Amino acid sequence: MQSRESYSMKECRADFPILNEKINGQPLIYLDSAATAQKPAKVLAKVQDYYQHQNANVHRGVYTLSQAATDLYEGARNQVQAFINAADWTEVLFTRGTTESINWVSTAYGQQHLQAGDEILVSYLEHHSNLVPWQVLAQQTGAKLRYVELDEAGRLDLVDLRHKLNPSTKIVALTHVSNVTGVINPIAQITSWAHQVGAVVVVDGAQAAPHLPVDVQALDADFYAFSGHKLMGPTGIGVLYGKKALLEEIPPVQYGGEMIEYVGLDEATFQPLPWRFEAGTPNIAGAIGLGAAIEYLRSIGMAQIAANEAQLTTYALKKLGAIEGLQIYGPTNGQNRTGVITFNLADIHPHDVATALDQEGIEVRAGHHCAQPLMRYLGVTATVRVSLYLYNTAAEIDRLVASLVAIKEYFVDDFT
Repeated sequence: MQSRESYSMKECRADFPILNEKINGQPLIYLDSAATAQKPAKVLAKVQDYYQHQNANVHRGVYTLSQAATDLYEGARNQVQAFINAADWTEVLFTRGTTESINWVSTAYGQQHLQAGDEILVSYLEHHSNLVPWQVLAQQTGAKLRYVELDEAGRLDLVDLRHKLNPSTKIVALTHVSNVTGVINPIAQITSWAHQVGAVVVVDGAQAAPHLPVDVQALDADFYAFSGHKLMGPTGIGVLYGKKALLEEIPPVQYGGEMIEYVGLDEATFQPLPWRFEAGTPNIAGAIGLGAAIEYLRSIGMAQIAANEAQLTTYALKKLGAIEGLQIYGPTNGQNRTGVITFNLADIHPHDVATALDQEGIEVRAGHHCAQPLMRYLGVTATVRVSLYLYNTAAEIDRLVASLVAIKEYFVDDFT
């Protein structure tokens, strides 16, 4: 699909009805897209149209309505395949989200292939969803969990990573983009190194797929997971990409419903890929909405989205960095990172900062961001997080900065 010849931010913002809302009497400034992205009207309309005009179960009916629903559902799978450049449509599995996708890999692949003495390599950047499943797998199998260190800028220490890769490494599980520091990891290079020692690479793409062009063949990732709601689709739908040869050798995680081929009294056989992994009635509307979101993103162009976000991120980092007493965690330049920016302001608790910003209609996230090991690594318990997307503007950054200065004056200067 060709991208728009001229990208208009104003035109884009008009596509999101929620941006017309007011919060505490102030125009909404939504800066929490890393948690969940807002939905364009085309996605909302597509989901509503399905429920109004094609609502039926998929795969199971020969009647017209069921066939129409099946075509939409499987059409969304084809859209995902094109979006991430998977080699085959059967390599795309629908899940509830990134968390479930990674758990599927940990359960279905990990328990079959790991044993005592094997190693799983992760990093301090990981979201809990790409850490706890591997902790549990290590406990169940006797494997060892090893952590890649970070450099002073909060990026992966690639020297340490190469040093820790060895023939005992069976799984390398890393985020493509950190949900705390916004750093973009060099997955293609890491995958090359990991494959040299025979390791399988699992990539948490939750923060990458909405913001960057993703080519799973170029990355050579063995598994790649992401969530629909973070790239403007509905909640409750996600994707697990897996190389066909790997998916064919691992067992289903759930049983029953559409994944069944034949059932006898004492045994059953299962459908081929991808349906053998999709037990029960799937999230049909979610998949259709995800397909609509992908169509919307591709109409703009992922390269264009990444370029606009990089420009806005550089602007935000410069403006935020100029506030006295504000500490940014992670790289402070706009290179090789996305628009996820975390910081603390003076000695003000992050929750107080977020609450005060909310009074101005500015919605940010405060807390540990499901990354407690990283918080401890950084020497903090919580941070404020601003996360940008294509509907954000420089004017919104200016309002954020002005509000932060006022908050600092109220909490610090007026009480010292």
